[in-house]
Amino acid sequence: MQMDASIGARLDRLPLSGVHWRLLGLIAAGMYFDSFDIYIAGTVLAAMVHSGESTLGLNATFVSVTFIGMMAGAWLSGLLGDRFGRRFCYQFNLGIYGFASIAAALAPSMYWLIFFRLVMGLGMGAEIVVGYGTLSEFIPADWRGRFGTILNLIINTSLFLSTFLGWLIVPRYGWRWMFAIAGCGALIVWFLRKSMPESPRWLASRGRGEEARKIVEQFEAACGTSSGHARTFTSSQADEAWSRDSVSSGRLADLFSRRLLTRTITAITVLVALFTVNYAFVSWIPTFLVKQGHSVSNSLGMTALMFAGGPVGSLIAFALAERVGRKWGIVVFSLICAAFALAYPFAQSTVAITALGFAITAGIYVLSSFSVATYVPELFPTQLRLRGSGLANTMGRGVSIVVPYVVASAFTRFGIAGVLTLIVGTLLLQALIVGVLGAETKHRSLEAIAADAHTGEVGAQRPQSTVATE
Repeated sequence: MQMDASIGARLDRLPLSGVHWRLLGLIAAGMYFDSFDIYIAGTVLAAMVHSGESTLGLNATFVSVTFIGMMAGAWLSGLLGDRFGRRFCYQFNLGIYGFASIAAALAPSMYWLIFFRLVMGLGMGAEIVVGYGTLSEFIPADWRGRFGTILNLIINTSLFLSTFLGWLIVPRYGWRWMFAIAGCGALIVWFLRKSMPESPRWLASRGRGEEARKIVEQFEAACGTSSGHARTFTSSQADEAWSRDSVSSGRLADLFSRRLLTRTITAITVLVALFTVNYAFVSWIPTFLVKQGHSVSNSLGMTALMFAGGPVGSLIAFALAERVGRKWGIVVFSLICAAFALAYPFAQSTVAITALGFAITAGIYVLSSFSVATYVPELFPTQLRLRGSGLANTMGRGVSIVVPYVVASAFTRFGIAGVLTLIVGTLLLQALIVGVLGAETKHRSLEAIAADAHTGEVGAQRPQSTVATE
């Protein structure tokens, strides 16, 4: 399996060029419509209740099946992506999502819409797993973290667009057009992404070295570098041991083996923590403000200012991804977010409440950029990358179903302090687990990161694999 490592080394040594940005654009476009569709739910459901086409109970079912579908999609994409390839899985789930969105636009009743939403959820849950995982396998090590944060930033801007289009379209033309826009956009991207190459790292891990070599040579030609046929790859004994072992590995059970268990625990921790904190704060903050005595109008205005911290958080993550690194970035910003959350109950003025909410939101988006966008896919070897990411996302989505009930109970019993205690506890636990078990991944090849798991070194900083030219 020396071929696998040499393919990775050749990809990592490429200078950043248009071919990398084009790949980012193709991946981001599909994930953008995925995120767009998630955010239109609030506008669509409100319009359907107003028109008498739905009830609060049916709306709750709509939201629930969305999360159920996304859980199943995250899990299935991991299995399919590692078995049949990144490109196949990406096209498959985007096709499912696109056609289901078109069907939702034509749904004759709320019951049919709920069914189509379940199918859409399969594609939406899969997209986040395959998208981030695929991007990580193409981008050079020195830029991998920054590209993950750029992708995260692009996706998060869909919140503004979906809200704006909902305000513009739904009152005049009805809710169906929102699903039509998402579905048509996804199918256009599906057509454009037919030209997207398969991951050379995945091909090499499946013993399809010649195909992997051809794709790498195309990338090298596009970047203006030599073909690489004269290069030899030098690896440590750990890299070679991992490569030999990976010929017969790649089973789901390997995620819970001694060498990968700490990686699996770390990945699950950061995504469970992210979804818990996100849904406990971001999704509930308007309700908290109203319950604290603010008017609905004032509450929405304050919320809008707080949520402006999202893009700021993504930009902070971009600046720090290759400096602080993902592991210590998650630890540090977990502690920073916890500190802001502890201060929040003591804020009295509107300015102080809004400022702290802005800071917490920015911190959450920094954590999102570091964790789901970059860190989790990096933790697993190529043979298990999507299954590891899929498992972590599945656990995170499962928790997101339960979190609203926990938050409601905590708020009812203890007020805003109870909810913030939940958030602070989650962030501190994340900082502890990642700090102790997590491996640092900045500036390191995916093959070197995987080799650390084989040697059992937690957070080891072994030298990167090197490339020598003749």
